[in-house]
Amino acid sequence: MNKTFRKNLALMATALSVSAIMWPSAIAVAEGANLPLSVTNEGTAIDGGVFKYALVGDPFSGALSSLYAEKSNDMTITGFINPGLYGSDGDYKIDDSGLAKLTFDQANKKVTIKIPEGVTWTDGQPLTIEDVIYPYYVVGHKDYTGIRYGSDFKNVVGMEDYHEGKSDTISGLKKVDDYTLEISYKEFSASMLQAGGGVSSYVEPKHILEKTPIKDLEDSEQVRTNPIGFGPFKVKSITPGESVVFERNDNYYKGKPKVAGLQVDVVNASTAVSEMKAGNYDYAALPEETYSTYKDASNFKTLGRLTNVYSYIGFHVGTWNKEKEQVQPDDSKPVSNKALRQAMAYAIDNDAIGKRFYEGLRVRANSPIPSMFASYNDGSIEGYTYQPEKAKQILADAGFVDKDGDGFVEDPNGKSFKLTFAAMSGSDVAEPITQYYLDAWKQIGVNIELYEGRLLEFNAFYDLLDSDADIDVFQAAMGVGGDPNPSSQFGRDNQFNMMRWATEENDKLLAAINSDAAFEDSARKKAYDDWQKYVIDEAPVIPTLYRHSLVSINNRVKNFDITLGSGTEWQDVELTADQPVKE
Repeated sequence: MNKTFRKNLALMATALSVSAIMWPSAIAVAEGANLPLSVTNEGTAIDGGVFKYALVGDPFSGALSSLYAEKSNDMTITGFINPGLYGSDGDYKIDDSGLAKLTFDQANKKVTIKIPEGVTWTDGQPLTIEDVIYPYYVVGHKDYTGIRYGSDFKNVVGMEDYHEGKSDTISGLKKVDDYTLEISYKEFSASMLQAGGGVSSYVEPKHILEKTPIKDLEDSEQVRTNPIGFGPFKVKSITPGESVVFERNDNYYKGKPKVAGLQVDVVNASTAVSEMKAGNYDYAALPEETYSTYKDASNFKTLGRLTNVYSYIGFHVGTWNKEKEQVQPDDSKPVSNKALRQAMAYAIDNDAIGKRFYEGLRVRANSPIPSMFASYNDGSIEGYTYQPEKAKQILADAGFVDKDGDGFVEDPNGKSFKLTFAAMSGSDVAEPITQYYLDAWKQIGVNIELYEGRLLEFNAFYDLLDSDADIDVFQAAMGVGGDPNPSSQFGRDNQFNMMRWATEENDKLLAAINSDAAFEDSARKKAYDDWQKYVIDEAPVIPTLYRHSLVSINNRVKNFDITLGSGTEWQDVELTADQPVKE
């Protein structure tokens, strides 16, 4: 897999850019555990106090800029410094809750961005529209070393000429005045309305960044050790990879934070629960797999909501044609038969997997559009439920019959076949879930084995898929970010289409989603519904599980709400004691 592709895949998997969200992405009450979205703790708020934030996971790399952050932990830290250009609602649709107000001109393929006067960077310098424009000149520059230059930026009129050195300016960027920018685009789909769906959210201090050559910017002091922002906090000190101490930004444009500061420490997932119980932190996104060990904790409460990520079983039905840069289906592969895919979908009990392995914190998925996108997910679609007898009947009706008595079906031409299944390592439940799927498929007569007899590490897994290795079926997950548009995963011309699946009907249905007509709400809803019904019937993927994001909050935090689009923001966070409460 090429470096840029892997980086983009990892970035997509972390969901949305830091620009639009403050808390982990999700929206509804957790069904299995009946978790709330908010908590109210009694007590009188103290003056100030330091909020202690456990950043659960791996060490951060230190690229603390929206232009360069790749790992989720770096993006989280960057969000405290720089919350980005615009806000969004519960469907990640851009609204007026952020810094900028956006006006969309579909007919002329333009967006006008208006920012308020009087906002300052944490070094006291005014924030102007030049700080919105400059990121385009960084990301589009031939010497840019980050991962952000892609289709969204190329869609800006004049960007490719600038990138190729044919022009010193980007013609599609028109500075109207010091606080207004007009951007012209080549294409203008309804995805432009979504956070992360087409309009750049980046705003960076030009007066700081322009002092460093773009080729050196990623490793510069401005990015690594002394980042300047306009968010609720400003950096006081950094211990590379381990912790960041912030002090509040008294001039934060949404209001001076009530807490005096924020301390962010990287905490290993294996110790995060004990750290929270010991009263060392106010906040932690604890692992869902260990929920039973902390669900009854006395010194903190756990909130939960659905995320914009779904797990799925994918069928590798073709290859990637590098010359044409598009999917090339291969009808000779057994999994190219829709009946086999449908049967394998009905053979697995994802309701039981969610309850047994995730304590109800993952629930069966009905569509590749996560159900947290209430305006886009088609709730009338049931999806694939556990019906093993129906699975066997589908196989038989399609000509998949065990003719030699070995317990496994032959294909409709009477030829025996064996499928390979690839899955990733990474959690304690990965192996038993993988074994369950293999056993369930064998129970309906499908001969299948684990690729190379072992689970694969993340990078190796995607290397194999990208190179079109001899894998027939695979288990993966997809973070759809703020834009539920399925074109990135299912489009004929997109390398993220790991299934290598394409049909003319799918092309038409995706075109409807991306059409001008889809700017109208009812037309957009119909386009999404039509596509979901088709893709579930065709089953190039089996959507398996939606997941809940868990947030544990110490009892000294007075009010905390994680509702997407309307939850608690940093200027409103208060503490009722000098230190977190111990169990």
